[in-house]
Amino acid sequence: VDYEKELEKLNLDLQKYEGEIKRASSKLSNEKFVNNAPEKVVNEEREKLKKYQNIYDEIVSSIEKIKNN
Repeated sequence: VDYEKELEKLNLDLQKYEGEIKRASSKLSNEKFVNNAPEKVVNEEREKLKKYQNIYDEIVSSIEKIKNN
């Protein structure tokens, strides 16, 4: 396994999910969005945020494992 390439890939993925987390968090912190969007849409955004956070946490964990090898 090429650890350098794997770290590069993981760091790119990390940046991608950081952006997704920021986007979803921004939407959910917007009172107009939360109050005016259908409840289903708001709930979907909350689920996306949870999913993105879990993926982000897994990537961070993977990066730490590689760096500790």
